[in-house]
Amino acid sequence: MTEEAEEAPPRRRGWRWLGLFWAVWLLLFGAGFATLAWLGPPPAPVVAEQPAPPEAAPAPAAAESASAAPSPLPALAAGQASPHIDGRLVEPSPQGLLPRIGADGRMPMRVYARPFDRNDPRPRAALVVGGLGMNAALTEQAIQSLPPAVGLAFSPYAPRPYPLLERARERGFETLVAIPMEPTGFPLNDPGQQALLTGLGWAENARRLDWVLSRYAGHVGAIGALGPLRGERFAALAEPHGQMQAVLAQRGLLYIDARPGAPSPSRAWGRSLDVVLDEPPTRAEIELRLAELERLARERGAALGYAGEASPVAIARIAAWAAGLESRGVVLAPPSALARAPAPDIPPPRAESAPRPAVQSRP
Repeated sequence: MTEEAEEAPPRRRGWRWLGLFWAVWLLLFGAGFATLAWLGPPPAPVVAEQPAPPEAAPAPAAAESASAAPSPLPALAAGQASPHIDGRLVEPSPQGLLPRIGADGRMPMRVYARPFDRNDPRPRAALVVGGLGMNAALTEQAIQSLPPAVGLAFSPYAPRPYPLLERARERGFETLVAIPMEPTGFPLNDPGQQALLTGLGWAENARRLDWVLSRYAGHVGAIGALGPLRGERFAALAEPHGQMQAVLAQRGLLYIDARPGAPSPSRAWGRSLDVVLDEPPTRAEIELRLAELERLARERGAALGYAGEASPVAIARIAAWAAGLESRGVVLAPPSALARAPAPDIPPPRAESAPRPAVQSRP
């Protein structure tokens, strides 16, 4: 046998291995291609979100308007929509809705007054309870426990007075707005940011007065006290105090001067207090002052008392006192029934002059 014949079988084996290699490679390539086709195309690359360009951000004015509180005027108009408020006795202003005398001459102090028989000959005792609206629970207690002839003075700083005012009106209470004025001990005794102050000009005090009167409608008038702070310093200045009364009169509101024994208002219907009940606010003091109020009513024909804070003890003692008042010959009258016509500033009568009648003409 030749050498070429002996080498033939190994060559054939090499070609077989080469063919096998390519067959395996083709098989793997086909399997990979089939796998890719089954998986589908690769997902699109994720692109990081870019921040909006500066011009896409909201303008500063728009951002401020979105976060600002609602306009006071629409809020007040909506809050004061009530069957107990005559829409013809309010007018819009930059501060909100202000009381006014109607085109037909009707005045809030008469329209919102609690009915009372003015021909009743019995002595009249009247009361105003202040400090209402700031504490909802105490205000609710006063509305539910006090007799409706008691006047309720609401703070202009009350955060949500409308539901409380509606319940008071439904029970027949007369409501008054408390006017914060500079008191004794100011600035330690602080009547708040909208108080009428002796150091301000009348233009600013008038603006603050409009703010106070616009807090809610439907009141018979105002009282010159914010809770126990009774505005003695401001009321001692005759001209600004008189200008304030003139504004109230022009809007058909009565005014109660919270200084016991002060002269009756000279430019508005109203009167001054006779007795403060709760200084200090103890049970014994309140009962003593209620007895004094009753005595003064018998002596003078009418007397007006004031409790600066609607505390639980004051509410309980007033309610208990009022329950037996008529049996003792005195009638509990609403504050409007004791209002007097404006009394011009005149010198006091001489000693031999006849005393002025205790009860003067009423609205």
